[in-house]
Amino acid sequence: MTDGGSAVDAERRRLAEADEGVASWRRRGPYLSERQWGTVREDHSTDGDAWSSFTHDQARSRAYRWGEDGIAGVSDDKQRLCFALALWNGRDPILEERMFGLTNTEGNHGEDVKEYWFHLDNTPTHSYMKYLYKYPQGEFPYADLVDTDRSRGRDALEYELLDTGVFDEDRYFDVFVEYAKAGPEDLLVEITAHNRGPDEAVLRLLPTPWFRHTWSWAGGTAVPALRAADGGIRAGHDELGTRRLHHDGAELLFTGNETDNERIFGSPNTTPYVKDGIGRHVVHGEAGAVDPARTGTKAAVHQVRTVPAGGSATLRLRLTDTELDDPWGDFDTTLESRRVEADAFYEDITPDGMGEGERHLVRQAPAPDA
Repeated sequence: MTDGGSAVDAERRRLAEADEGVASWRRRGPYLSERQWGTVREDHSTDGDAWSSFTHDQARSRAYRWGEDGIAGVSDDKQRLCFALALWNGRDPILEERMFGLTNTEGNHGEDVKEYWFHLDNTPTHSYMKYLYKYPQGEFPYADLVDTDRSRGRDALEYELLDTGVFDEDRYFDVFVEYAKAGPEDLLVEITAHNRGPDEAVLRLLPTPWFRHTWSWAGGTAVPALRAADGGIRAGHDELGTRRLHHDGAELLFTGNETDNERIFGSPNTTPYVKDGIGRHVVHGEAGAVDPARTGTKAAVHQVRTVPAGGSATLRLRLTDTELDDPWGDFDTTLESRRVEADAFYEDITPDGMGEGERHLVRQAPAPDA
């Protein structure tokens, strides 16, 4: 164990404040799953067949009812205002917004997510979180994974994403997402995409705030709103109040977190701006799929970056309940402080002699992984 100090004490103070009800440090954290579709968490079936009642193909277009999912996702503890990362490499037929996998009937060993992601670090109050997602630069092999795994018997090995060759020659991005809290409701976000391949590659980063759809079910709530505002997006919710998402320069896109009834059920939509609108706009160039009034219940901060071979690109955001004249002035120092405090806290609580692998497990433990 190390001697106590200010860095060590910082996380302990936050824990005490949370436990005593002084400050809601745990209110916002990594509470989104990586996959809500095709699970009992979102079973819309009449016969208990959760795997086929809500498919991955439907997930981008169909509003969830009981939970949300996303890449490196965070939300408040009731999953009202959510935030996660979406990406597009210019080749995939859809935005990469959530984890893809096989259902129980598709995999030769049952259901199996076919992606690579890692919760690297997380403090108990979620004052510091770090996440890694590995995103191929070539087209994601959705059909190959399903067809090949489905054709294999139970005695055969599973067919994994690495087996498809999409990571050959290191043609992929390591996308790191770091979160640091300047206050219980003041969340700094730094997204850094490293190009591990031999050539420059274009990557579209689309950090996405949205409200879980709670307003049209029986006993629903008032419809919240995301709106373009100076320097970012203003989020208004009857229960949560007002939040502001600052960004450091990007295009803003807005739609509604509403089911695309035309695509899913073949029935008319009640609004032209539906859940898959941002994806249709970015991937397929449908200008009318996003709201020109720049308001809705789902939005994206859209930035296009050409990343050189061996280089990286960084995007910063800040989600806060406080009006800030300069959201970036203390950004770097706060992020570095939370990194140092996380190191000090875990060094203090980790027994001497614990192996490196076990130390990593301790640091990852506060991050739910589902």
